[in-house]
Amino acid sequence: MLDSRWWPGVESSNPVHPGDENPGTVTIRKATRMSVRSLGQVFQPKHNALNALRLLLALSVIIWHSFPLSGVFVSFAAGRQLLGHIGVDSFFAISGFLIMSSWIRRPHWKSFLRARVLRIFPAFWVCLVVTAVVFAPLSLVLRHQAFPPDFVAGAISYVVKNAGLYIFDFGIAGTPTLVPYPGVWDGALWTLMWEFLCYLALLVLGIVGLLRWKTVTVVLFAIALLGVIVTSYGPVENYFVVNGSPLGLMFIAGALMYQFQERVPVSRTLIVLAAVIVLGSSWLPEYRVIAALPLAYLVIVLGALGSNPRLSITNDFSYGTYIYGFPVAQLLASAGAVALGVPAFAILSIAATIPLAALSWFLIEKPSLRLKNSRRPVLVVDGTHTTEAS
Repeated sequence: MLDSRWWPGVESSNPVHPGDENPGTVTIRKATRMSVRSLGQVFQPKHNALNALRLLLALSVIIWHSFPLSGVFVSFAAGRQLLGHIGVDSFFAISGFLIMSSWIRRPHWKSFLRARVLRIFPAFWVCLVVTAVVFAPLSLVLRHQAFPPDFVAGAISYVVKNAGLYIFDFGIAGTPTLVPYPGVWDGALWTLMWEFLCYLALLVLGIVGLLRWKTVTVVLFAIALLGVIVTSYGPVENYFVVNGSPLGLMFIAGALMYQFQERVPVSRTLIVLAAVIVLGSSWLPEYRVIAALPLAYLVIVLGALGSNPRLSITNDFSYGTYIYGFPVAQLLASAGAVALGVPAFAILSIAATIPLAALSWFLIEKPSLRLKNSRRPVLVVDGTHTTEAS
């Protein structure tokens, strides 16, 4: 439930006509203006729905992947663009907001880098191993196929070559086979490299002191936006520009939301307007040209408004859900689950992924995050006690 305290709507029961100015009128107008809170006033670091929202976004990625993994093409271009990108883009916007917050509150490069490495790599490495040692062999057994002669070498290559986040091998010795989307075990992992590169870029900017000037982030947003434009509407086809510009744009949009949080108003009207812009821009060839900031505003503000304790999830299953959703779906496809149709296949994929995500959190991610600091100091920011973001 969203916190109704932050919705504007303080109105006078007595209408005021021109020329009727009096102290009471001034007081009422001030109250009306004050009822519109800023994002900085609304956001509570320990009481928000961002983790819950990230889990929903991870689930939306599984739902979207259920279409191509079932061999179903979404012909409606606007829907294909929105469903195919909004989940990951929202992830990057939230990440930009939280990671900028982490650096601003505790600008120490060693602890920052250690926290980022421990958040991304351990669970990622385990996922690679599980895919190579469990999912790939099991898919062959389910299909009653013989193991290829190079299977062991392919499994080792899959783990070793991909361990640095850049995905060189998407399949393992030709597997998965006899599925609608063959040769790819985890099509979601490629974004993690860009996520980590955003972390490193922010770290470098912080070390050299450029993050002290908000104008720098604005300029970087403009550069990323230009990259999106020239790759979507222009002749540029460079792999790194094509893939890095849109994801970097969303990360920077989230970072801007944090830097300008005291100037970002939170209102029902703006939330609805942002949603309309995001939906409307999906008819464009590249919706982020218009929707990057509105989407960042939408997801971050909704997450901030969710201050109900029930929405403040401390066990974050979103990362595990994201990295295991694709290979679990491919394994189910190997078992013939695509015959159930996209809706049932998506539900089955989610049901099978969540337990793995929980295991990843409790056995790998949470223990790894405890290694960030020997003790987590409580920092004071504008009088508010908070701790470093994960």
